[in-house]
Amino acid sequence: MKFGKEFASQMVPEWQEAYMDYDYLKTLLKEVQRFKHRTNPPAAPVLKRKLTLYRAFSGLTQRHHHNPTSPSSSNDIESQPILVNSVDRNGSRNYETTFLMSSEEGGEYELVYFRRLDDEFNKVDKFYKATMHEVMNEAGVLNNQMDALIAFRIKVENPPGIHFDRSVEMTRLASDIAASAAALSASTPKSATRRAAHLEAIEESNHGQPDDEDEEAKPVKLKPKVNVIRPAPLEILDRVKMNNTLETPRSTIKGVLKVEKHAELSFSRENLRKVEEQLKRAFSEFYQKLRLLKSYRQCLLLLAFYLFHNLFLNTLAFSKIMKKYDKITSRNASKSYMKMVDNSYLGSSDEITRLMERVETAFIKHFSNGNRAKGMNILRPTAKRERHRTTFSTGFFAGCAASLLLALILIIRARKIMDSEGRTKYMDTMFPLYSFFGFIVLHMLMYAINIFYWRKYRVNYAFIFGFKPGTELGYKQVLLLSFGLGALALASVLGNLDMEMDPKTKDYEAFTELLPLMLVVCLFIILFLPFNILYRSSRFFLLTCLFHCICAPLYKVTLPDFFLADQLTSQVQAIRSLEFYICYYGWGDFRLRETTCKENSVFRTFSFIVAVLPYLVRFLQCLRRHFEEEDPLQGLNGLKYFLTIAAVCLRTAYNINKGIGWGIIAWVFSAIAAIFCTYWDLVYDWGLLNLHSKNFLLRDKLLLPHKKVYFGAMGLNVLLRFAWLQSVLNFRFSLHEQTLLTIVASLEIIRRGIWNFFRLENEHLNNVGKYRAFKSVPLPFNYDEDDDKDD
Repeated sequence: MKFGKEFASQMVPEWQEAYMDYDYLKTLLKEVQRFKHRTNPPAAPVLKRKLTLYRAFSGLTQRHHHNPTSPSSSNDIESQPILVNSVDRNGSRNYETTFLMSSEEGGEYELVYFRRLDDEFNKVDKFYKATMHEVMNEAGVLNNQMDALIAFRIKVENPPGIHFDRSVEMTRLASDIAASAAALSASTPKSATRRAAHLEAIEESNHGQPDDEDEEAKPVKLKPKVNVIRPAPLEILDRVKMNNTLETPRSTIKGVLKVEKHAELSFSRENLRKVEEQLKRAFSEFYQKLRLLKSYRQCLLLLAFYLFHNLFLNTLAFSKIMKKYDKITSRNASKSYMKMVDNSYLGSSDEITRLMERVETAFIKHFSNGNRAKGMNILRPTAKRERHRTTFSTGFFAGCAASLLLALILIIRARKIMDSEGRTKYMDTMFPLYSFFGFIVLHMLMYAINIFYWRKYRVNYAFIFGFKPGTELGYKQVLLLSFGLGALALASVLGNLDMEMDPKTKDYEAFTELLPLMLVVCLFIILFLPFNILYRSSRFFLLTCLFHCICAPLYKVTLPDFFLADQLTSQVQAIRSLEFYICYYGWGDFRLRETTCKENSVFRTFSFIVAVLPYLVRFLQCLRRHFEEEDPLQGLNGLKYFLTIAAVCLRTAYNINKGIGWGIIAWVFSAIAAIFCTYWDLVYDWGLLNLHSKNFLLRDKLLLPHKKVYFGAMGLNVLLRFAWLQSVLNFRFSLHEQTLLTIVASLEIIRRGIWNFFRLENEHLNNVGKYRAFKSVPLPFNYDEDDDKDD
């Protein structure tokens, strides 16, 4: 693989704008090369014969020895084509390259190249410095949190009324993390420097005993005079309060009532466990941030040639591009430039490596009881490996689903089921039951396609959704679940394809009539199954988001929550199918396939409620974001869902009453809502229709290489948004009513699947523009800022 492709594959997606523009520099070098070829055509190749071993050592060939006093070596500096200097501008150091041979023919091309090279290097160096500064500040905050944790543990493990040697106890509890906390503060702001020195002294005094995880105890010379000062004195708890970071409906109500979020410290083991869990997540997220920052700098085994070397990614890129320059121009400029790179902050700084080691030490000793393997598994979750059994199972269930679908089509044609008398009753009762599984399977297939293309175009969907590292499902896993459910549903349909009653019993077979209900029950059992099978982490993540949607607006609105609520707005017909399950099997006579659901006033009322419930959830979520974030756009977004609620209610009323007045009102509100929603989809959710973009009516940044895909998606979104017209204008089709409703609902699911890709693409590009590659984690303790300033 070429270096350029490998370089692009190793980039942190959200930081790609901060990387060196390797392709553009290669383009500039190609211009230099083309000029060289025009002015100095390459000479004919001369056949060279390798010297034999005898001639090489017989004195017949010329030998070259480096003589430092020779004139050629003394003129090396003078023959350098460039000079690299550091210049202070606006309080920051920039590097500038002076090209000494610009007067030569074609020198202007090389001058442009070096100017752009300097711009790229300064961009990389400044970004690395700024990010390291943020990381060091966070390290200082974590150090303060660890101080409070040590004191908190002392208070919990030694409650008042128990006599103990406090100095010995504090030293014992603090020794596990003293070195790590001191190391963190050693590279952090000055406010933590004094505690760092104290903790280092204690760690050194405790190094006389070997750690449990060390294979061999190495003798350590203790300093004769060590003043052991207790780390994290208990007085620190006097200016610390606990943050109420747990988001619950109760905390939301307290927030509305303006109840103070910071609670007084309660020294219980339950609170200690909560604090440790929060700090464990904070350390894990902080370590991931360090890994991303290191990956910005370090290359992971680019080629077999670099197998045993730790190379810096951006540094290696500059080395590669300079070697290309030397090769094209026959100059020797790479040594001077790479010397500057090595001496710069990017090339010489190694704080990130030391800080990672210290974080590992702290986490292993304090959060995993000295078990390095356990601690590193949490800090560095291993990437999921593609399993052959997943691929095999996916293909197996796909084949089963395809075979069952083909068998179903052949049976319908062979038995001429479409012409049977019981067809109408089957379509009114059984078809809505089975269509529920069709909607779910279709949505999962669209999600699998989205995952495939998100990965192809490097959209970091796992980070955007907030999946726990290593637990996100790939497209193969989603296809496995969808094909498995599809195969079970089709098998159930084939087992219950009877159109006529049993002439003896005058009813249908009870077991086969209960097949769809049993399948739904199994589906919900699997969804709530507490055992660690069938992707439990993903199932519980889905249930958590679903619970947040049901309780809206009592939970803080995050992207997974409103994204799921948007998916539910496209599954209104599936939710209505669940309502029909309850009515059909609860109050109908499923043995005779008879039901009075459509004539029941309660069922009709719930038809309105079920239809507007997903839109009501999104409306409440928008209201919470509007008041919480003070964003007027969220208020307009809420207005969009309010209009949609009105349109859905009016269309449902028209379908029930079939009056001309209801039809006109439903048409007007539906048209307004559809136009508003379409505009919002294209402009705000997708970020398209930008009149000032360099890409006509698109964004400045696009992930897909073909612009026509965006225009096609926009046109298809508009077309599918107005699919509701058939329910208002009463288009005549030779299809059953349930079939037509299923087709329209399926088109809405397909539209939502297309919307999902471009919505996440736009979110990803927003993260890229803001260099947002990690999420903030709430910390358990809140320090009194005034006291910190006094320190």
